[in-house]
Amino acid sequence: MPNIRWLLALITSLHRFLYRASDGRIGHRGPGYRFLLLGSRGRKSGREYVTPLLYLGDGDFVVVASNAGDPRDPAWWKNLQANPDTWVQVGRERIRVRARAASDTEAETLWPRVIATYASFERYRARASRRIPLVLLERSP
Repeated sequence: MPNIRWLLALITSLHRFLYRASDGRIGHRGPGYRFLLLGSRGRKSGREYVTPLLYLGDGDFVVVASNAGDPRDPAWWKNLQANPDTWVQVGRERIRVRARAASDTEAETLWPRVIATYASFERYRARASRRIPLVLLERSP
């Protein structure tokens, strides 16, 4: 497979820009998908990063740390493991959340829902040489 990380980075940057500039009116929903923006604090730099991610859920949220099937965990997931208290923007709403990995039992229940909604994650699971975490973003009080 050709290295297209530069293209993914460009698309991600454009998506993040449009989502933020439109206050969630552009980039949140489309045919067959829903995106949120996830804030994460760099575990080394302390810098804030914002990543658009596909999600499931309406109260709490589920995101997939697939990194498009790459053998490495995505940086945002490593950052959340170090600093789990963060925020998401869902459409126009900004919500405080706490991140954690789904338990094996939770993941067993959630994976079929993830695949039914976003079939590409099944390909990523097959390609990755690691267990892909499902990340629960639970609303904070």
